[in-house]
Amino acid sequence: MTALLYLLGVVVFATAILASIGLHELGHMIPAKKFGGKVTQYFIGFGPTVWSKQVGETEYGVKAIPLGGYVKIVGMLPPDAVALADELTDEVDADGRVIGQVVRVRKSNTGMFTQLISDARAAEWETIRPEDADRLFYKFAWWKKVIVMAGGPTVNIVIAFLLFAGVFATYGNPGDPTIETTIDEVNACVLPAEESGRVCTPEELAQNPTPAHAAGIEAGDRFVSFNGTEVTDWAQVQKLVKANGTGQAEVVVERDGKELTFHTRTVVKPPLKAGEKVDETVGFLGVVPRSHPTTGGVVYTVDQMGTMTVEVVKSLATLPGKVWGVAKAIVGVEERDPMGPVSIVGGGRLAGETASHTEIPVTTKVISLLMLVAGFNFFIGMFNFVPLLPLDGGHIAGALWEAVRRGWARLRRRPDPGYVDVAKLLPIAYVVGLAILVMGIVLIVGDIVVPVHLES
Repeated sequence: MTALLYLLGVVVFATAILASIGLHELGHMIPAKKFGGKVTQYFIGFGPTVWSKQVGETEYGVKAIPLGGYVKIVGMLPPDAVALADELTDEVDADGRVIGQVVRVRKSNTGMFTQLISDARAAEWETIRPEDADRLFYKFAWWKKVIVMAGGPTVNIVIAFLLFAGVFATYGNPGDPTIETTIDEVNACVLPAEESGRVCTPEELAQNPTPAHAAGIEAGDRFVSFNGTEVTDWAQVQKLVKANGTGQAEVVVERDGKELTFHTRTVVKPPLKAGEKVDETVGFLGVVPRSHPTTGGVVYTVDQMGTMTVEVVKSLATLPGKVWGVAKAIVGVEERDPMGPVSIVGGGRLAGETASHTEIPVTTKVISLLMLVAGFNFFIGMFNFVPLLPLDGGHIAGALWEAVRRGWARLRRRPDPGYVDVAKLLPIAYVVGLAILVMGIVLIVGDIVVPVHLES
């Protein structure tokens, strides 16, 4: 049964991610067609074709390796004649009068990068027919290019928003708990933090009980005051207890509608691990507060996703270093960071472990899977907005630069500089693409060899 639940979790996660990829590509294809562009292919996956069907001028299909997808929009790169033209320049006579315009054309060369660009152009233009001249992507207005290229990652962010909003409005946000001043659990004895979940032995209970347990404080009691200071939230309770060190403590709680007063002495906070040095100035009472996920609507979801955006941007900046850490974990140099990045394979493993965990309620399992899918969609969307080719953000940056360049030329009453030639950035795109491929392989291998587990 556990194996079947594990498989179910993996299948559900994989299906959700593939559906998200398909919707991402629709986010590109639909506006491209709406603007009159020609889309010849819509595929989910890479590698050999498993299935395909021609519908009109577009071939829809599935590839063997389900790790992405793509749409083929005709005319992403301009032809050689346009690419080699620097810009229109004025031709003047001997008196300085403008008598026309000429196109200055650079001389080509046979350098490696030039050849790469030339080959890419040739491949791009092999399938273009004369009647496609007015449907080429590079001829789109800059704002149409932005809409087409932003459509894919925007779909992923919208999916994430809908999933997050649904979870936050019904179940609540597991990552943003509301902590009450009511006690949920009283620790029986003082244990190192990493052992706090285990049952105390009779000897530990007799020799080292927690102040709360020794005083008779119980689960369900609500804090009223600590050493005469009225308590309004749990953060205040923590601050008062920590500042008390090993001093006397008067704790007033409410139980069954009545206020009860307990006298005890806080002890020093136990170390994280047994044998570690403790801070003699930090007090410890031995209680765990009651908490529940914070619920909220659209505004709350937008606020939380704003915070997530900041965190994702930070994580993207440190992604290469974190992937390098995974590589070192693979060869046994260091342990893998349980909070580090995972691939789709790792996400599938986490989904399987969540679904098959015997101590997690069904509702929590469903919420965890929804949050996992939402998180992947949000990251995919944000990652694709990075302004580097071959990512969608690179094309968006090119379109915006085209708008600035042509707009500036109009303001100065200069000739139109023409379309931005993204083919010139293909060498950079190849380097970035290779880096993404290598990082993806490292993460996949890491998720197989040194996987992040749910317990982590």
